[in-house]
Amino acid sequence: MDLLKQYKEFGISEEVLKFAGEVERSLLERFEAIDRTAEYNQLKVIKAMQEARVSDIHFAGTTGYGYNDIGRDTLETVYAKAFHGEDALVRPQLISGTHALTVALSGNLRPGDEILSPVGKPYDTLEEVIGIRDSVGSLKEFGIGYRQVDLLPDGSFDYENIRKAINSRTKLAEIQRSKGYATRPTLSVEKIGELIAFIKSVKPDVICMVDNCYGEFVETVEPTDVGADMIVGSLIKNPGGGLAPIGGYIVGRADCIERSAYRLTAPGLGKEVGASLGVSQPMYQGLFLAPTVVAGALKGAVFAANVYERLGFAVVPDGRESRHDIIQSITFGTPEGVIRFCEGIQAAAPVDSFVTPEPWAMPGYDSDVIMAAGAFIQGASIELSADAPIKPPYAVYFQGGLTWYHAKLGILKSLQNLIDGGLAKLP
Repeated sequence: MDLLKQYKEFGISEEVLKFAGEVERSLLERFEAIDRTAEYNQLKVIKAMQEARVSDIHFAGTTGYGYNDIGRDTLETVYAKAFHGEDALVRPQLISGTHALTVALSGNLRPGDEILSPVGKPYDTLEEVIGIRDSVGSLKEFGIGYRQVDLLPDGSFDYENIRKAINSRTKLAEIQRSKGYATRPTLSVEKIGELIAFIKSVKPDVICMVDNCYGEFVETVEPTDVGADMIVGSLIKNPGGGLAPIGGYIVGRADCIERSAYRLTAPGLGKEVGASLGVSQPMYQGLFLAPTVVAGALKGAVFAANVYERLGFAVVPDGRESRHDIIQSITFGTPEGVIRFCEGIQAAAPVDSFVTPEPWAMPGYDSDVIMAAGAFIQGASIELSADAPIKPPYAVYFQGGLTWYHAKLGILKSLQNLIDGGLAKLP
């Protein structure tokens, strides 16, 4: 078996392979720890499926109204059990993480209420949902206010100003676990629990909702284990395991889920309707595979951090920090660096490897964005992908890889592309 020859056929030089091999050998203990977490989470998911008595009858699809869809209802029971919530809404009609967050927010807020973001600015696509940037149909148009408290310079919570921001109108706290297009640290579940406890100590009836995107199964606990009233995410990210073709989830308190369901469908209908359209089986199987798939993506993120840190680039998290999501930020400082990196990721894809990614004005963003993703599921960022806004500090956000080996190839191709373009140099 000539592995070196295989990599050379992808255009990877012997020098890059030697450098990468040294990095990989230094990470064996980290990788073993990631595998132990995956093993724990795998058992957790299997236990939830067994307790819900999953059978092949639950894989059959429904059409039309979707009344009495036992596959859909049982999948929601599995999610509630796996994430330790009272109830869950898991539907193909939730088309993205942003859509799932919108449903959770609009279902649980009323005119005159106020949202508090105690962790700074939310992800770009939520700005128009909330009304930070004016948009047709925003929560702002319905008389729902917004207040924000930025993190302190060291990335910690500004508890003093959070206390001051909470008032009689504060109905919901929106806590984004991952960093979005920012270079702040991702929040650990432990830190999220501390923040929720503080908010509840000031105003016990505040609904604490966690945007859990990119964080599922990275740790052995989830925000619902530490007091979150709702967690929200996308099935084409971590929990879909690369198999779910579409969908999102909301897990948490039964009353919060009920209100979300009435917003997704219609008042009076709620969870009773919504056909599964033949996609139940990949949703079940994707959740089953998710802990292992997330482990592969995590290894890729840790590998990327250590590779680029050794080359002198700023990375968040750094090569030694504990991990709380699958996203790796790398700051190049120039548009050219970001573009060359994304070109390398695209060239490693099994799908559309021949395509050259280019920045463009994507809906929901305030600058041109470049996205590299040769995915089996369009937009699936649990698959090998990278994206970046073309604006200072010119940082790229790398995530995914359904297997560790694919994530590794993507990093090697990105590095080789930067070296060939004179934008990086091996030590």
